[in-house]
Amino acid sequence: MDRGISVAWYDLPENGKEQYLDWLHGTYIPKLLKYPGVLWAAHYKSDESIKPLPRLRHTQESLPEGYRYILILGAKDAHAFSALTPYNLKGKIDPADRKMLDMRIGERLNIFTEEARVDGPHAKEREGPYTPAQCIQFGSFNSGRPEDEDELLAWYADYRLPAMKEIPSSMGMRKYASVSGWAKHGVMYEFTSLEGRAKNFRAHEAKNKETAAWTEEVIAKLVHAPASPNVAVRIYPPPRQ
Repeated sequence: MDRGISVAWYDLPENGKEQYLDWLHGTYIPKLLKYPGVLWAAHYKSDESIKPLPRLRHTQESLPEGYRYILILGAKDAHAFSALTPYNLKGKIDPADRKMLDMRIGERLNIFTEEARVDGPHAKEREGPYTPAQCIQFGSFNSGRPEDEDELLAWYADYRLPAMKEIPSSMGMRKYASVSGWAKHGVMYEFTSLEGRAKNFRAHEAKNKETAAWTEEVIAKLVHAPASPNVAVRIYPPPRQ
């Protein structure tokens, strides 16, 4: 199973962006997939027309603020990424790769281990055993206070994860806990399309006033990373024809 993920959020300059993307998809990702334990890679472009809800709190800490691109690597467990951390890669990166990696602006990194996952009604439409959906929503955040962690656990275990088994257009959901990086929590929702997410995600929640009220209480206690949650479309690998 792919129980660990590495996530990089970043921006790119307009000048040289296409060259970078060609290198990443054609050269660098194939290199990363050769590391022991690394099982898959997916690269996403955030939909900048979809903004985080105004009621969400975002950290005031000084963090890198990139978000337009999200590179996710999946591995058998989080420890498979040890070899790929800045600590172990220091001085070992090919100069040509280093030049391209230096194009990333505001890069923020997290390594997560999987806490739980569920399949949605459209899980069988996956493009292979590992490739995540063409449309995702990825949240990265901390609870405002340690004493709120138990309620957050209950909300995911008792409501949000079970709900994602039923929501139309849902392919599934994965909840993560941090191994390294600012965000203690990560959550990846998978949808068949941007349109399906927009039509069904909030509408399903609004059907039950009690759970909707609980959601509002939980959301108010979270502190998100810059621009989180990100709604994004997969640009690598391309959709299977």
